[in-house]
Amino acid sequence: MARQSSWSSRTLAHFRQGGKLEPFRLLRQDARNLRRRWVSDWTVFNQLVVASAVYVFFTNILPGITFASDLYVLTGRSWGTIEVVFSTGLCGVIFAVFSAQPLTILGVTGPFSVLAENLYELCSDSFKVPFLPVMAWSLIHSAWMHYLLAIFNAHDWTMQYVTDFSADIFSLLNSIIYFHKAAMELKRTHEQMPLDSFLYAMIGAVGTCLVAILLSTATKWKPLFGRVIRMGLSEYAAAISIILFVGIPYIGDLADLDHGRLAVQTSFRPTNPEREVFFVRFWELPVEWVFISIIPGAIITILFYFDHEISSIICTVDRYGVKKPGGYAWDIALLGTTTALCGILGIPPANGLLPQAPLHSESLRHWVVDEDQVVPAPEEEEGSGAHTNLVPRVYEQRYSHFLQAAMIMVFVSPPFQRVLGLTPTSVLAGLFMFMGYQSLSVNPMLTRFFHLLTPPSELPELPAGVGWGGVHAYTVTQILVTVGIFAVTLTVAAPGFPLLIIILVPVRLCVMNRVWGRETLRFVDGWACREGKPEDDEMVGGDEGFVAGGRDVEDGGERSKSQ
Repeated sequence: MARQSSWSSRTLAHFRQGGKLEPFRLLRQDARNLRRRWVSDWTVFNQLVVASAVYVFFTNILPGITFASDLYVLTGRSWGTIEVVFSTGLCGVIFAVFSAQPLTILGVTGPFSVLAENLYELCSDSFKVPFLPVMAWSLIHSAWMHYLLAIFNAHDWTMQYVTDFSADIFSLLNSIIYFHKAAMELKRTHEQMPLDSFLYAMIGAVGTCLVAILLSTATKWKPLFGRVIRMGLSEYAAAISIILFVGIPYIGDLADLDHGRLAVQTSFRPTNPEREVFFVRFWELPVEWVFISIIPGAIITILFYFDHEISSIICTVDRYGVKKPGGYAWDIALLGTTTALCGILGIPPANGLLPQAPLHSESLRHWVVDEDQVVPAPEEEEGSGAHTNLVPRVYEQRYSHFLQAAMIMVFVSPPFQRVLGLTPTSVLAGLFMFMGYQSLSVNPMLTRFFHLLTPPSELPELPAGVGWGGVHAYTVTQILVTVGIFAVTLTVAAPGFPLLIIILVPVRLCVMNRVWGRETLRFVDGWACREGKPEDDEMVGGDEGFVAGGRDVEDGGERSKSQ
């Protein structure tokens, strides 16, 4: 009896003032931070802000219309180009104005597309219920779950336990999804087009990807061209490549080929011909399905919470010199609101995007003089390894986010929809490949994978207590887990794949420390959302938290969290 009383007292203590679960604690703090920064966010406007808005516009809308092409086919035309563009623009404008961290860019993501496509298949083939009302209720349920996470300060007691082990697997899963979608797009082209059109589609897809990759390296072309031109070619690599391969099919004999193009609307109305307005009559769904929709709603909540939090954290890491306070709880509550709104409108919901969110911060990065700090100078201003007191900063404002979202909203109008309709689906497949390459190229697992293929005599020296056998086993484990989760996305159990990502968190903290040595784990892993390592001296999360196990020295040799 005394034990139960003690347990109840400890549990109630979490909900009292100052406790981890004190209702509205983080929301009140975030609201104060937002009031302090909101006016000043509208006082910063310059050429770099405009350039950033244009850059993020292209990096956001181009992947968006690529997912739209896939969703159009795999959701039975429930969602298409206009729905994805509408969602990206609408949620972007709302977050640009009302969010606590305007650096975080929103859009329709690959993992959600996979989830939605499988949910559509279950609704239409297995249960014979309408997809959009089920999705609407799923997103409405997801909204109140977001509110609960915000009210009870979920950021404080969830994300602090996520390590690079899970984040890197999630990033690799994104890369695989991109490459798989490119292959599926070309497979559909092969099934629907004559051989000559398919062969050109292969050339167009590979060409779009390779030209974008080539141009993205333009900053390393010195002394070719000027610095401004090199930066422009690099920043607009995908846009230049797409424009090039959109135009090539209109040249000479290629114009006579049958080119599959992006399906668009010629009026402001939903893609599905059975719908006339952007509104779902969700209350007409049978009552039992209202409650069943809680299950996909919970899965969407897990996916969005993890994705949005990671995006917000990565775009505000130290290398960007962010000074103004953000607000994780406020933004999760706002995300819940936009998620429910998208469900009612019958459009796919948007959430934090990788790699667009950190790319936004990167495009706003500049250098200022700080007499109290000495750091390596940026590459373009550095002279033979000299050091300077320049420090990195980003222009923390709302204009770049607002302008890119407003420009995307313009493309829901019929004239601009027709412009999008000029895009061959082969180009979208090429863009999927490029997105997969971009995501994979910054994943630390890639370097460790190359180490797997390197002769032992050529491998770099490791810290004391760390062996390449343990590092290789860790890398292979990550790859096999990722492949396993991707395999799940191809089955009827696909809607549950975000749960597998979450399960990796306790597995890493409670199981893996019994298989790998402490020093090996300290070398390959670290906290994804804060400084330090799970194998630090102190137990993670105190008495009630996960116990990481193992001991450590003080210096963690941190990895860059921007990856």
